[in-house]
Amino acid sequence: MGLAGPVDWAIAERVGCRLAGDEPLSRSYHARSLAADVAGLVPVAEDLVYATTGLRSLSGPAHAVVVDRADWVRANIDAFQRLLGPMLERLAERSPARGPMRSATRAIAGAEVGALLGWMSKRVLGQYDLLVGDAAAGDGGESAAGAAGVSSAGDTVYLVGPNVLALEKRYAFPPREFRLWLALHEVTHRAQFTGVEWMRAHYLDLIRRSVELVDPDPQRFVEVLRAAVANIRRDGRRAFDDGGLAVVLATPAQRLVLDQVGGLMALLEGHGDVTMDRAGAAQIPSAERFSRVLSERRRNSSPVIRLIQKLTGIEAKLNQYELGEAFISAIEGVDATLIERCWERPENLPSLAEIKMPEQWLDRMEVAASRAG
Repeated sequence: MGLAGPVDWAIAERVGCRLAGDEPLSRSYHARSLAADVAGLVPVAEDLVYATTGLRSLSGPAHAVVVDRADWVRANIDAFQRLLGPMLERLAERSPARGPMRSATRAIAGAEVGALLGWMSKRVLGQYDLLVGDAAAGDGGESAAGAAGVSSAGDTVYLVGPNVLALEKRYAFPPREFRLWLALHEVTHRAQFTGVEWMRAHYLDLIRRSVELVDPDPQRFVEVLRAAVANIRRDGRRAFDDGGLAVVLATPAQRLVLDQVGGLMALLEGHGDVTMDRAGAAQIPSAERFSRVLSERRRNSSPVIRLIQKLTGIEAKLNQYELGEAFISAIEGVDATLIERCWERPENLPSLAEIKMPEQWLDRMEVAASRAG
């Protein structure tokens, strides 16, 4: 029997589901109509994305699901367990095999993971996540993701029903427009990952490489974290701005991989937002208001929430939208078809540095002359 991992996932699930809470609207007639609406709107969104980008999933029509917060927590715990498995096994080998301290440490780690997911479950609206799908497809049995209603085929677009309904009520959003607007973003991600033949395998390979490079030495974790805090105190460096603790604690080899991941995600998130606006222009008159309200909602978060977002890398992810949109705007200012170069092969994808300085990517793609012209 192998060593127990460093995280008590059962505690993570209990804490996460408890903190996710309940939304009274999820028991209303609005909730009953939401699933039917989403099922009908996702095919519409897929057609709009294809007409706008030329990308259509090679896996056939999307499977659309509405989940509650607890479902979302369980699905992501399932993904974490499998994705982080190799690293957690190495960490378990370096930790004491048994004893009250180990049990307490596992419980604390589980509670921390659960608390983070429980908090996030109240804010996320939709998801198309290959990590959840890849995890769910791996064991031949019913995983937590499958139990939550996420397709075991790993190709599901889903919305978190309670959060969608709460925003619609709070801001008087037109339901059909808002739901189509959300579906467009998630369907665009699905088209990127399953409409570009090599994208899914490339993305998962980057994620696995970043996990495999992690040094599971607890002492190193403490030392690097202390050094990062000292740097912030000494010279005001915004050490967590590019990706939270993961980037601060990364080795040089990891940083190279994380740079590729960051560049790819900024491109995909920016492309998702641009496509969402363009594809829905004729059918979603309220799109500009949706975008403005959600941006203000993020900016007006409490200081505690902003700190959590910074440390965990969530704030860096939110920044990816703006960086990606600016990159696309810059390259389309040179040639409106240049985005298609990114889908040709992995080597054409921009790094995070190139996302921030598009002229570097343009030079690498040898289109500087046309820019000058």
